[in-house]
Amino acid sequence: MGSKMEGPSAPAIRRDPYEVLSVSREANDQEIKTAYRKLALKYHPDKNADNPAASELFKEVAFSYSILSDPEKRRQYDSAGFEALEADSMDMEVDLSNLGTVNTMFAALFSKLGVPIKTTISANVLEEALNGTVTVRPLPIGTSVSGKVEKQGAHFFGVTINEQQAESGVVIRATSTAQSKFKLLYFEHDVNGGYGLALQEDSEKTGRVTSAGMYFLHFQVYRLDSTVNALAMAKDPEGAFFKRLEGLQPCEVSELKPGTHIFAVYGDNFFKTASYTIEVVCAKSYEDTNQKLKDIEAKILLKRNELRQFEIEYRKALAHYQEVTERYTKEKQEVDELLKERDGIHSCFTVSRPIISSGNSSSNLSNGSSSKKFSGEDSKQGSPKEDGSSDGKDKSGRKKWFNLNLSSSGKRMF
Repeated sequence: MGSKMEGPSAPAIRRDPYEVLSVSREANDQEIKTAYRKLALKYHPDKNADNPAASELFKEVAFSYSILSDPEKRRQYDSAGFEALEADSMDMEVDLSNLGTVNTMFAALFSKLGVPIKTTISANVLEEALNGTVTVRPLPIGTSVSGKVEKQGAHFFGVTINEQQAESGVVIRATSTAQSKFKLLYFEHDVNGGYGLALQEDSEKTGRVTSAGMYFLHFQVYRLDSTVNALAMAKDPEGAFFKRLEGLQPCEVSELKPGTHIFAVYGDNFFKTASYTIEVVCAKSYEDTNQKLKDIEAKILLKRNELRQFEIEYRKALAHYQEVTERYTKEKQEVDELLKERDGIHSCFTVSRPIISSGNSSSNLSNGSSSKKFSGEDSKQGSPKEDGSSDGKDKSGRKKWFNLNLSSSGKRMF
């Protein structure tokens, strides 16, 4: 539900994230978030156009927060420092209000192609909220309001709930039939009288609409960050399925106290206004739905753990499959060679001798009977005649018909 506002890629010189945010290593999520908001607002490029150093500090603050706001990245950093983190996998956020026209066009194109691009909230909107100078319109329980908000602009709404409604739970949802991109924001009352950003939910495409919701139901509700799956798909398409539920992030606020709470719809389109409908309902009328949501959240968490274990088994099975496939190919080749060798040995059991052809020989016969004739003559050459003579000796008195000189008389014979 409440997404973490992660920063851009690592700065050139990296300092201890705890030192950058001025928090202790034992700081909880809320302390880290509060420190980040103050520093991000202080060094935001919109407020420091003539101070390049502030821009670098803003990047450093955002990068530090991207580590400490993620439990897994924080654990990795605490155990082994920056070396344990993959800098190239850190999520990138862009401030659309700070981009030129050309860069905005490229960002819009990549987003259209499915590349996950996270966007930050304009510093002007955050500062106006913190100063309490925004216009807040009432949004009564059980009603909805439709509107259009300018890009990088926000419409603020006040939702007042009583004790019974707070105890039953409250749900805030925003949808866009035009499939606009927007953020649903929740602000806490600041001690100075303004509003500080506490939660944000990016709209996701669900069917034919885009939607975002916040569920304050007294039990842990999760949101699914689709960018995690998209990044996993880019790095490992075959294994992306196993990371599909890794984008689950717990809502940081599970209940609201009686009073007036501030929500906002932030226009996150690249070029045009975002159309939306925002509504708020009391969960008391949806008790069956509450229980179904609680059950399905538990099943999804269980399935995520099962997928983690299944991935280990799948990787082992895949490695074994590749191993046996390679062996199959090798064994098949060896069998073919053995059978071919056996056929060659079988062919040696024959009385026929291979015929060796010479270039000037004209006595080679081309039919199958010739080989039998030659072999018969060969066998005769090896055996003595009845008169004791051998075929190897040429008898001068005996002329063969093919040696007769038929052309000596100069006459034809008919």
